[in-house]
Amino acid sequence: MASIETMNGKADAAAAPRDRAVQLWLWFVAALVLAMITVGGATRLTDSGLSITEWKPILGAIPPLTEAHWLDAFHKYKEIPEYHLVNKGMSLEEFKFIYWWEWGHRFLGRIIGLAFAIPLAVFWYTGALRRGYPVKLLGVLALGGLQGFIGWYMVKSGLVDRVDVSQYRLALHLTVAFLILALVVWLAFELGRPQRQSVAAGGKLKSLPVLIVAAFFVQVVIGAFVASLKGGLVHNTWPSMNGVFIPDDLWAIEPWHHNPFENPVMAQFNHRLIAYAIFALAAIEAWRAFASRARQEVRVSAGLLLAGVIGQAALGIWTLLEAVPIGLGIAHQSCAAILLILAVRHVHVTARHA
Repeated sequence: MASIETMNGKADAAAAPRDRAVQLWLWFVAALVLAMITVGGATRLTDSGLSITEWKPILGAIPPLTEAHWLDAFHKYKEIPEYHLVNKGMSLEEFKFIYWWEWGHRFLGRIIGLAFAIPLAVFWYTGALRRGYPVKLLGVLALGGLQGFIGWYMVKSGLVDRVDVSQYRLALHLTVAFLILALVVWLAFELGRPQRQSVAAGGKLKSLPVLIVAAFFVQVVIGAFVASLKGGLVHNTWPSMNGVFIPDDLWAIEPWHHNPFENPVMAQFNHRLIAYAIFALAAIEAWRAFASRARQEVRVSAGLLLAGVIGQAALGIWTLLEAVPIGLGIAHQSCAAILLILAVRHVHVTARHA
């Protein structure tokens, strides 16, 4: 038995430098995805998402370089409804402002693709990846490629018959971005432990931490509907909605089943309810961790998660009361991504100490 443990220890020691290198790369990718989510929020809040009306995955990396190129891009923007109904008469300089936000968002997506694909090929070729990781990482890469297509699918919905993108497609786009972030950080956390001690090697997922992550993804979906429907611009009071818990216009749209997806009031109402539910789940998880005298790492993780939930809720309330200024709106979306990292970390910590 001792010899087996010695052999395992030597194998872990030999693999540790390679695991650390891959782990640092994954954390770098996670930071880029977090930046992408932040820039995406800024692009939405500045109404810049429809400024580039074409999808050119390769040539689109080159922005307009001459005045003629800028005028051509501006002319194409003038052909879509958003210009005629929202930005009629805007100057070329004003168009450049929204163009650069959208271009930056797309360019960062290209950078993430290269920052993921090239090191992945190198690590794979040199044998630095743990067993099973090539398939997992290829899956993340494929999901990233799909996300690029989803982004264009979303933008395309606002180029013909509407002045903004479809809330359904925005919800899909944002949710996939958070899913990619969750997968990348999970794989990074796994590399922080020897393979024989990882969750994949036998750890048991705890139901409540997993439920918190699931509830968080539901909140991301509903948050996307709030953002797309501009639900943060109605009922800007808390804890009531203009003096009542259930507003009169909650079911204002006919037929009734369209309200959760098309009524900004219901979108905000649902966003509040899920926030309360996440707070309750995080509070219960923290109480359980401390009451049961769980290991210190579990208690610290549960405490951090609860603190993050409270902070994000406070930021969301502040953003609502101020009617979603750009800075607070961006911060709320960015902090949501950070909170997701804390939630995924807690799932990993509790599973390893199961």
